[in-house]
Formats: sequence, C-alpha cells, structure tokens
Amino acid sequence: MKNKKYIFVIGGVLSGLGKGIAVSSIGMLLKSRGFRVTALKIDPYVNVDAGTMNPTEHGEVFVTQDGLETDQDIGNYERFFNTDLTRDNYMTTGAVYQSVIEKERNLEYKGRCVEVVPHIPEEVIRRIKLAGQKTKSDIILIEIGGTVGEYQNLLFLEAARMMKLEMPEDVQHILVSYLPIPSKIGEMKTKPTQYAVRTLNSAGIQPDFLLCRSEKPLDKPRSEKLATFCNMSSSCVFSAVDVDNIYKVPLNFDKDKLPDRILKKFNLKPRGKNLRFWKQLVNKMTVAKKKVRIGIVGKYFATGNFTLADSYISVIEAIRHAAWSEGYQPELIWLNSEEYEKNPALVSDLKSYDGVIVPQGWGSRGSEGKISVIKFLREKKIPYLGLCYGMQMAVIEFARNVAGLKKANSLESDPNTPHPVIYIMPEQEKYLAKKQYGGTIRLGDWPCRIKPKTRTAQAYGPMSKVVQERHRHRYEFNNTYRKKLESKGLVISGTSPDGKLVEAIELPDHPFFVGSQFHPEYQSRPEKPHPLFVEFVKASTKKS
Repeated sequence: MKNKKYIFVIGGVLSGLGKGIAVSSIGMLLKSRGFRVTALKIDPYVNVDAGTMNPTEHGEVFVTQDGLETDQDIGNYERFFNTDLTRDNYMTTGAVYQSVIEKERNLEYKGRCVEVVPHIPEEVIRRIKLAGQKTKSDIILIEIGGTVGEYQNLLFLEAARMMKLEMPEDVQHILVSYLPIPSKIGEMKTKPTQYAVRTLNSAGIQPDFLLCRSEKPLDKPRSEKLATFCNMSSSCVFSAVDVDNIYKVPLNFDKDKLPDRILKKFNLKPRGKNLRFWKQLVNKMTVAKKKVRIGIVGKYFATGNFTLADSYISVIEAIRHAAWSEGYQPELIWLNSEEYEKNPALVSDLKSYDGVIVPQGWGSRGSEGKISVIKFLREKKIPYLGLCYGMQMAVIEFARNVAGLKKANSLESDPNTPHPVIYIMPEQEKYLAKKQYGGTIRLGDWPCRIKPKTRTAQAYGPMSKVVQERHRHRYEFNNTYRKKLESKGLVISGTSPDGKLVEAIELPDHPFFVGSQFHPEYQSRPEKPHPLFVEFVKASTKKS
C-alpha cells in the first residue's frame, strides 16, 4: 500500500468508555479484511512508563516482550490482534518530554529554541510513524488516553490535528462518546456528546466517525440529531451498545459495517474477510453453561465502595480463555486478602471454590492473609495457581508450615526475617540503594527450562523443554533454602537455563498446586489460551 493510514481514537464525556476495546475491535476487523494493523496507546501522564502507577488508581500494568511496563490496553491489543507488541506501541507525556529534552541537550535541534509547540507534537508524530514503519503496518490505530477537554491530552490532539493537515486523505478521527439515559427521564440524551464534539472542534479536529456508547442501541432520531449538530452524515454515527462480554464488540461493529465505512473513507477495498474464529469464540462463550467457580485473592480491587477489576485484567482474560476452551463459563469472585488477616476463620469459606488464584502484588499489605489462604488450599487439596507474588507467598507458606522455618518470609515484607526464603535479586540491590525504582526490575521475556515429568511440563507439553515467559519482579526465590525445601517435597519445576533462578514450583501430591515467578497471563490469547491456565481450569473442573 502506497501510503500508511492512521486512525486516532479519542474519548468524550467521561473516562472508561472502552476506547481500548474500540481500538482492539476495529484493528481486529481491519486485520480480518487482509490489512496489516498495529495500535499505539498514548497515556497523558508525566510518568515515563506505567511501572510506577498505582494499580488501584490506574489499573493493571502490562509488560511487553521487550520489557516495557505499559497501560493495560496494550494487553487488549495483543489479545485481539493475536500478536506481540513492543515499547514502540506505547508512549506517555513523560517519555515524550524526556526524548525532547535529551535531544535538546544533545544539540539535535541545532541551537533553535525548543518549544512545547511544535516540538512536543512533532515528537509524538515521529513515534507514531516509527511504530508503523517497524511493524510494516498498513493501518496504525492511535488511542489517546483521557477525555477531550482535559488539559493533559491537548498536545496529543495537536499531533492528531497536524497529521490530518499533513495527510488529509490518510488520517481519520473517531470519537468514542457517551449517551446517558437518566432513569428519571427515560430518554437517551445526545447533548453531552454534542458538547464533546464541539470541544474536539476547538482543538481543530472534526471527527470522521462517532461511536456512541450507551446501555441501549442508538435509534434513528438520535442518530440524525447527532449528525445535524455534530456536522456529519448519519451514516458516520455508530452505536456502541453495552455488552456482557468484550469479545462481542467486534461482531457488533462488523454487523453495522463500521470497518467497511472506515476503508471506504480511505479509498481502500477489503482484501477478503475472515471472522470464522471470532464467531466460534463468541459461540463457545455463549453456549457454555457449566460453571467453574474461581476465587481471585488480591488487594488492588477495592476502591471506596467499588471494585476495580481492571487491576487484574490479564488474569481475568486468561481464566476466561482457558475456561471457554474447556467448555466452561468462569464465575469469578474477588477475595480481599486483608479480610483473611482480620478474620482468619474466613478461609474455611474457600471450600466452596473450584480453584483459587493469588496474582501479582507488591509490599507487605495483605501478605499474611494470602499465606493463610494458601495454607488452607494446600491442606484441603483445592487447585491453586500462584502468579509471581503468588508463587513467592506459596514458598513462604511451605517453608513455615512444612519445612519448619517458622518465621520464614520475604525481605520485601520483613527485612529482619531470620529465613529470607524470598530475597532481593543481588543485581537489584544497587538500584534500591540509589532509589532507582522505575524500569529497573526484571522485565520482559526470559527463557525458562521446564523440568520433565512435572505438572508444569504436562501443561506445556512434551515438546516444550524451554519456554519464553514475561517477567515483572524484583524479588526472587533464595537458593540458600533450595535443598531444604526440596527435601521436604517442594518441586522446582522451572528454572532459568543456567539453573540459578527458580521460575516455577509445584507440589506433586496435590490436584494442582503450581506457582510461577513469571506472568503467564500476559501471553494468553483467545486463539491460544495459556497452558498453565488451561491445566489449572481442568483441575478446577474436576473438583466441581
């Protein structure tokens, strides 16, 4: 294709409308029509990356294969596109400013005065074009974080405006907006979206398409009203109705011919169409009636009176992929680890669960609650999967209650523990000493050698002697205690190729008790559920 095409997706009225799912769905549909597609996420935070962001405030941190800590939407793009993305697919305000300042220090601006405009938007545009070139994509989707009208994303909107001016035939803008239906009025209201479009106009951008998020489908009168007051054809106004599952969104967009309208506006013709797998996926999740009850024990989902599931979104999706592949409907229940510290007797309620997962985490808060949970699951033979922090807590529990190391702990939780079975990786100590926290932990793809004839090996299959898995951690299994714990029955089922780093553990006399230092959830896809989650779900369904 002669010229690359660019689609900016912008949010209006309020946050959390699903811009990331819109980008993922549109990209998948364009890919199904024969085009090479990639997507970028722009976060309007001064953070250089997402690694230092609070998961309760911002949601899950996703890690790319090349080791960048990013927003969770990068994970959605990977799952919907069935591909691996890199650090080129993510930027923040902090990263952009950092690049511009470094260039200024290196005299790359050749003595010119460096200004916020145009140099910041120009750096944004450079990064967008670079991502398209590196991925050899025909179409590049760019999600601008935040909501139109916020000061934080003005410079990114300026970049979008400048690209449209430079390449009017090759750039489109899509506004995802909200149409409320106030309960006491009972009528869908278009005025908030009208104001969102006018606010976008004030930034020099006229949207090419509207995606109208609402609990009910958009009707003809509202569609025509939006077209009139937002200065566009009604054929460019699309409904983005609420669904009970994000994987249904692409099929809704396809039914309304959104991707075909986008291609037509670019003067492109589809190169085919293949949605067979996606239709099969939606059918699988729809017909699955048998339930598997999975508890997720964490501490990052409580925000006031509300539950923020986004803190563990990759874990949730990995469970769903595995359950649907086995013909089950997952029933996910959030369990606050701190509640088990306040009332230890609550662990007996875990008997009603088919399986339990302890996912990632940091610090000491809630750690003793997780250890109590793991002890109960081990003793009562309830399937358990520990992810990163969840593996570390399983090692501590085993050391205390099986190996007799009563005060065993992680140095992260207790710097004075006499038995640091989880300790800081030696090369990490220098970073902490200098307070260099951002981007310094063990990140990205690392090889893991699987021990034969283990449950972990059974999950990966006989041909997978060494696997690549993504990491995000600073603390590690302490090899000083390795022989002691192995002599008591702990199985080291995965290590680094040189055998120095413990990557996975398990218990042989248990229906399923596996912990991984890596994050298998990052690589689970609808088209290829991760084998550890599949094996965990299989064991859980046998209990039910």
